[in-house]
Amino acid sequence: MTTPVPSSATAVTREAEWLAAYNPNDGLSALLRGQGGPFDVVQPYWRRTPGGRQNSLYVLRRRIESGRTANVRTMNRYEFLLRIIWPMSSTTGSAEVAQQALDEAVELVLQRVGGLFMDKTHGGRFLSVAENPPQSDADFTDPEASIAAKADLRVDITYWADDFETSG
Repeated sequence: MTTPVPSSATAVTREAEWLAAYNPNDGLSALLRGQGGPFDVVQPYWRRTPGGRQNSLYVLRRRIESGRTANVRTMNRYEFLLRIIWPMSSTTGSAEVAQQALDEAVELVLQRVGGLFMDKTHGGRFLSVAENPPQSDADFTDPEASIAAKADLRVDITYWADDFETSG
């Protein structure tokens, strides 16, 4: 992969590319179903008409912070929001099975966000991801309310990424 032009306009797409990427030799699990993962959809931005009954992961951005790192250097920092939409369905019809499958999918996402051992750049797409601050947060919606409403389960995962410095 070539070094990206550090533009806030491409940050969401760059992160979605990392999440959808799969290399069987790097030790990270696939997220897309076609590669053996749990998600039918991994994409940047929210769809106008989200696909029904699909395990979906959308990459969104909540914030941009732009800071001066030196006299003529600036660096953007992004708070990413990964929104997981998980239909309440399983081959057994069990709500517990669907919730366990969602927990397993969240674990795979968190592993991919954590990145490779000794490389937190997401394949060179950023200066670092989930390192400043060094955490990722996963917020689960209440399954009781979702199940009662016959609605999808939902998880929001948030973390920060530092982009490359630019002159400015």
